[in-house]
Amino acid sequence: MSDRELRLGVNIDHVATVRNARGSAYPDPLRAARIAEEAGADGITAHLREDRRHISDADIDGLMEVLTVPLNFEMAATEEMQAIALRHTPHAVCIVPEKREEKTTEGGLEVAKDENRLAHFIAPLRDAGCRVSIFIAADQRQVEAANRIGAQVIELHTGAYCDLHAEGRFDERDEELKRLQDMAAFAHACGLEVHAGHGLTFETVGPVAAIPEVRELNIGHFIIGEAIFRGLEPAIREMRAIMDAARA
Repeated sequence: MSDRELRLGVNIDHVATVRNARGSAYPDPLRAARIAEEAGADGITAHLREDRRHISDADIDGLMEVLTVPLNFEMAATEEMQAIALRHTPHAVCIVPEKREEKTTEGGLEVAKDENRLAHFIAPLRDAGCRVSIFIAADQRQVEAANRIGAQVIELHTGAYCDLHAEGRFDERDEELKRLQDMAAFAHACGLEVHAGHGLTFETVGPVAAIPEVRELNIGHFIIGEAIFRGLEPAIREMRAIMDAARA
């Protein structure tokens, strides 16, 4: 595991999205993962969805074989996904909400209303040695619930902050950023490690990277999109440089 103060996890889901659009063998997500490693990624994130719309079971098999950095395995809280995670025991497992009709993960997991089930769900993953993360909105109830069920990490959903920035609603954006800052501090005080991600771009990553309690950012869609124009390695290196400058 990288000892950097702020780590970058690169999500390779949408390399698989492009591959699956034609049903071909390329572009290969494993090749993207290797390039990301060489470009300075501290980890690789992959979301195995129930409908397998992008990442496949074979991709997870391959990633576990070739990666020299940690794999962050994003998944829904289902028996099928739990079994896959227990078979592979990746470094990290991030529990995310999932609806088949959504284009992307639309919000944080509702932990507070499902504590008992989620506590029992994550216990075997922790026992197997996986570091369990819960993807949640910047909401104190959800942070407290994630802590109670035994998660070691929370990942704060930055999508609302990024959407407000894109829409030019800067006062509301700043309010959402303040919520992210406050909940990062609160979660850290509870003994949780804090990660963040979703929708981050070159324009929006700096203020989130500057939050001192945040230890890891997971970024995918923007990096893969930017790679079309400048290449994957330069896109990752620029994101890394912006993050480092914000942290400094």
